[in-house]
Parts: sequence; C-alpha cells; structure tokens
Amino acid sequence: MTVGQLARGLAIGAVALAFLWLGGFLWFASALDRQPLDTATATDAVVVLTGGSERLDAGFAILAQGRAKKLFISGVGKPTSRAEIRGRAGPVGTLFECCVVIGREARDTAGNALETAVWMEAEGFRSLRLVTGGYHMPRSVVEFERLMPGIGLIPHPVFPERVKIDRWWEWPGTAELIAGEYTKYLFALARLRLAPPRTEPAS
Repeated sequence: MTVGQLARGLAIGAVALAFLWLGGFLWFASALDRQPLDTATATDAVVVLTGGSERLDAGFAILAQGRAKKLFISGVGKPTSRAEIRGRAGPVGTLFECCVVIGREARDTAGNALETAVWMEAEGFRSLRLVTGGYHMPRSVVEFERLMPGIGLIPHPVFPERVKIDRWWEWPGTAELIAGEYTKYLFALARLRLAPPRTEPAS
C-alpha cells in the first residue's frame, strides 16, 4: 500500500466516523427526556447531583412530599456549608437535620455514582430517584447502573431555563453542551463494556 492510498483510507475512515458520530448525536439529542416520566413512585432515597439550583429544589420537594426517606446530595464543594444548603431547603422543614445527607467526595459523574453507591449500601437502601439535568441524565444512568446494577433507579430530569432542549439547534450554547455530553456518554458506554457491572454495591 502506498502512502497516498494509506492517506486516502485514513481520510475515508475519518469521514465515516464523523458521520457515525453525527448520526448518534442527532439521535441522542432527540431522545433526551423533555419531562420526568414518573413523578409519583416512592423510593428509599432521592439523590441530587450538584450543578444547578433546579436540581436541589426538585430534591427538596420530593423529600418534603414524602416520596423518599432521605435525600443525598452528591458532589458538594467544600466551600459550601451545610448552613448554606439549609437556607435553600424551605419545604423540607425539620426533615433537613435527620434526612438530608451531604456528600463531598465526588468530582465528576463517575465519582457521584461511587459516592452514592457507598452511601446506599451503608443505609441498606435498594431504590433511588436520581435528580440531575435532562441533558446529563443518560450518562448519569449509565454510571449509576454500572456500580449499582441491583438498585431500582428512577430518572428525574430537571430542565434549567438556560438549556433550550426543545430547539437546541437554534442555541449554540445548548448545542455545544449537548454535543459535549453525548461524547462523554460514549466514553461512559465504553467504560461499561470494559468494566462489566458489579454484582454487589460498591463498598
């Protein structure tokens, strides 16, 4: 094979991969939930992944409504005090002290899953409602199910006003956000293939 033939072959392969990525991206963007599909089922826990006030508000509401026994907030930065979080927990009332747990170890989505798996096992919980952004939910579910395959998981996406999912192609910021999330989702799927699901929760 000549250098020219090799170059052409690599170029064709790159174009093919680009088209595959684009097709997958369009599917991913169209398949994102536009609203929570199950808002009524009670679970042992509600887990909020930090990243927006809408997520915390949803988690507090679910706990206040009695649809979970405890709320776990994963990935809270060390500068954020418990008192600051308490200040946002209006509807929770006295449940905050007994039933809101703050996790500070996670730095990414895989870390959220590991931190939550350790906590779920310590609590003896077998089901959770997962609260995060709608664009972030597919990757989060992959990471959580990889570490907790025996746990019942209900996705509960929230939708920040700044993320225009319905007409994402008209908003460059949203398009870039979803494209980046799709690429991370592919890496999460690859990790799942390379590291098969656990048969027991992490400890």
